[in-house]
Amino acid sequence: MTTRETSPYRLDRALVWAGFKTLLPLSLFVIVFGIAFGLAATQVGLGDLEIVLMSTLVFAGASQFAALELWGPQIPVFTLLVTVFAINARHLLMGATLYPWLKPLSPARRYGLMVVASDANWAMAMQAFGRGQPGLGLLLGGGMALWSFWVLGTWLGLHVGGAVQDPASLGLDMVMGCFLLAMVVGGEKNLRMLLIWAVAAGASLLAFYHLPENSHVVVGALAGGLVGLVWGKRE
Repeated sequence: MTTRETSPYRLDRALVWAGFKTLLPLSLFVIVFGIAFGLAATQVGLGDLEIVLMSTLVFAGASQFAALELWGPQIPVFTLLVTVFAINARHLLMGATLYPWLKPLSPARRYGLMVVASDANWAMAMQAFGRGQPGLGLLLGGGMALWSFWVLGTWLGLHVGGAVQDPASLGLDMVMGCFLLAMVVGGEKNLRMLLIWAVAAGASLLAFYHLPENSHVVVGALAGGLVGLVWGKRE
């Protein structure tokens, strides 16, 4: 096997297709949440085209649901922006962790990859990089799978959303959490990683109970990232 074939920077059609198929099973669950979002969005008065465009262009389920909570005749734009930023702040750290592998790419390809970056395909890509294997195919192909099924689910929600009004009642809200927990358990294991996750979890819990809503996402991510940065510098 050549160096090119095993390079972690490798990105070709075969790897993208493999990444798509790898994330396909999880993407089937994403459809259910897309249906729930499509239904919820119609109930706050958004039009069909607006709803599908939001899922197509934003591709951020949690922040889209949060935006619906603030939607109305008079939209608090500043509050909406702060809420969406807080929920998606983890993408700043996701981009930072991926930078060593994205740096050799052209800006167009680099930012094109990050457009479809989400928790699941980021976690799997980082796990592949940790093993010294190509991970960009998982990032792009897996992201395309998650994105396409999210948009499909949203569209279905406009027409058949009444069948799944409460995904949490079926336990489907735990799917992503369990998936990410499995990625953590199967990832790198050392004292540094344990401390990073412990600090992030502790800070997030404290923020959840004592700070404004959704701020725990930012606090946990920054606390864990800071520990990783300090330990990395020391090494």
